Amino acid sequence: MGEEKRGPLSDTPVPTSPPIVHEDIVDEVLAALSGHVEAIFRPWIADRFTVEWLDVNDDRLGMTRFEEGSSELVRRRRLRLDPGPVTIGLHPALLEDEALYRHTFAHELFHAAGLMLHTDLHDRLTNQVAPSPSMKDSPLLRKMRSAVLDSLKVQEWTCKHCGYTWKRTTVRRPTRCLKCARPW
Repeated sequence: MGEEKRGPLSDTPVPTSPPIVHEDIVDEVLAALSGHVEAIFRPWIADRFTVEWLDVNDDRLGMTRFEEGSSELVRRRRLRLDPGPVTIGLHPALLEDEALYRHTFAHELFHAAGLMLHTDLHDRLTNQVAPSPSMKDSPLLRKMRSAVLDSLKVQEWTCKHCGYTWKRTTVRRPTRCLKCARPW
């Protein structure tokens, strides 16, 4: 028997209540999309989406799934038709962080409305409606960063010039030494 895959948020308790649908976010997303022709499904989306919890072992904070399948979705986008049922999945860990919950919900709702790709427009509108919390203000983002850092092979950096060593606290490699400031 294979071992079950465990995500970085797998210690999250399974919620007993359904996810919260923030109606103010729905209204703000629809208002923000007004005049954007890229949002093909805007006229229908308020009545077509449902929200469910993702499995606690999932490593995504959110996902959007169009129930009609990819071929039918392409056809409906091209003909500017009703998208059919859309499911937005949110990770239960978001209950720990209200700002990140709102941001993720808005992010997925923009996808559901037709902004399928992670474009500058998608990012700008999402941050306009529900800004992402900073790392220092989000215990959930810090928890996720810690899980990623713990899984990386390189746990510390050592400068080849001065020999200074420091514990890795970021996912990205530093551009220069913290002590002597020489380029990496």
